[in-house]
Amino acid sequence: MDIRKELEKRILVIDGAMGTMIQRHRPTEATYRGERFKDWPCDVKNNSDLLNLTQPDIIEGIHRQYLEAGADIIETNTFAATTIAQEDFKLEDYVHELNVQGARLARRAADDYTAKNPSKPRFVAGAIGPLNRTLSLSPDVNNPGYRAVTFDQVAQAYKEQIKGLVEGGVDLLLIETIFDTLNAKAAIYAARNFFRENNLPQLPIMISGTITDASGRTLSGQTLEAFYISVMHANPLSVGLNCALGASEMRPHIEELSQIAACYVSAYPNAGLPNAMGEYDEAPEQTGHYLEDWAKEGWVNIVGGCCGTTPDHIRHIAEHVKTIAPRKLPVVETVL
Repeated sequence: MDIRKELEKRILVIDGAMGTMIQRHRPTEATYRGERFKDWPCDVKNNSDLLNLTQPDIIEGIHRQYLEAGADIIETNTFAATTIAQEDFKLEDYVHELNVQGARLARRAADDYTAKNPSKPRFVAGAIGPLNRTLSLSPDVNNPGYRAVTFDQVAQAYKEQIKGLVEGGVDLLLIETIFDTLNAKAAIYAARNFFRENNLPQLPIMISGTITDASGRTLSGQTLEAFYISVMHANPLSVGLNCALGASEMRPHIEELSQIAACYVSAYPNAGLPNAMGEYDEAPEQTGHYLEDWAKEGWVNIVGGCCGTTPDHIRHIAEHVKTIAPRKLPVVETVL
């Protein structure tokens, strides 16, 4: 299956929020621990990636709900499955298993749905999150030059994650919710090294940043154009935006990206902005209309949802864009 062939034909739909769906199960500390980690020495509640091992039926069930709703691409439940992020839970030694199992759960669900309808192949994206430590910013306001982690440490953590995702059978890698481009560059570097060192063909890479506020910049201060230029050396399958903003706030940024990107463009916004309780109120029909508008403008190739979105949101998005032609890749002039 070649995802590029599908992207030439139609707008592809990526899935929605994993965390939102997990919370529908009202998980407790015991849910996260399961039988295997019932005596673990520290709390593990809200470690969603651990559910790959302790509650695999919940995770695979969520994947299947999104596939049933019309998703072409599902993300592995591995957003924080790195040694750096799992250090908070003392679970660094389980990172490889978390990624392999996360990939296998998504792979099994995707293959089942592809078998049901071979004309609509489903793809698995290995989700690689931004980490809870940043290379560009100091966590100490009194020492701007201090960093809590080094580039090599970040790259090594990402390489270990990528190894597990590839072993588990992902079709592509998704470096997402990027607020610090230097972290993303470490992930790109890690991917390149992993495939070269293991004599494996490089999987396509999707890159998705996040604009954190009305300034139109990432948290580390880059404009959207600067962000795009910073990651284009990876020759990504797609560049896009996700999280932080709802669709109405993300609109001008997607328009700008569609005009400068030489690759495919992805967009998966939140279900609006969070309310006072931290919940998302935007109805599936509203989200579907927003993304239909972007599709009609010719701005997007891959659409879906982030925080607060559900299979209902994905179903509406898929329905709204199914007859609209995908954004055409621009002809890029080469300067000799």
